[in-house]
Amino acid sequence: MKCAEAKRLFSPTLDSMLDCAAILGLERHIAECERCAAEFAGLRHTKWLLGTMASHAAPPDLKLRLNVALSQQLAAAQEKRGRARFLGWENALNAYMLPATGGLISAILIFGLLIGILVPAHLHDSNDVPTMLYTPPEMTAAPFGLDQNGGSDAVLVEAVIDSHGRVQDYRVLNPSGQTELSPQMKNALIFAQFRPATSFGVPTSGRVVLSFSNINVGG
Repeated sequence: MKCAEAKRLFSPTLDSMLDCAAILGLERHIAECERCAAEFAGLRHTKWLLGTMASHAAPPDLKLRLNVALSQQLAAAQEKRGRARFLGWENALNAYMLPATGGLISAILIFGLLIGILVPAHLHDSNDVPTMLYTPPEMTAAPFGLDQNGGSDAVLVEAVIDSHGRVQDYRVLNPSGQTELSPQMKNALIFAQFRPATSFGVPTSGRVVLSFSNINVGG
């Protein structure tokens, strides 16, 4: 048995995953090779030290932190896919653009078509915003004590909702200097359900202001 093969058997041996024949072969090699014997003894001692360590309870906000980290990774991946899709559209458009003066005429026609599609025929009020361009996140299921209409004594939180309707991040808006939420508030953010924001009909990340009015802030 060579050293490289023996080293691959160190961990399975310590985890009792090898049969008797493999263990006997490894023991014969360790008896003849001082370097492998020293390395195997070090691994065995490390495993013993780990076994003597006391277990610790997970932090109460571990689930929220993992959820936020996962949402950030999903948002980054979606943003990367969006950039690649945009470059594909741009390359396709450039391939079909007419040269010289024909390109200018095509650009004018395309601009006119986009204005006709994106701008509604009429607006009821001059302050109206075309809802087909962007719609903000909307809560669909609110845990106890969490709403979007806070009173004067409510704890206001600005939450970032990802394209899957989950809380990606948050920050406290109250001027009192409070920056952390109680465990009850964090659980409420975890179990809240949202309809994600949309841009041109495609789910995207957005921000929404929430309030905690019926939860004891002191936890």
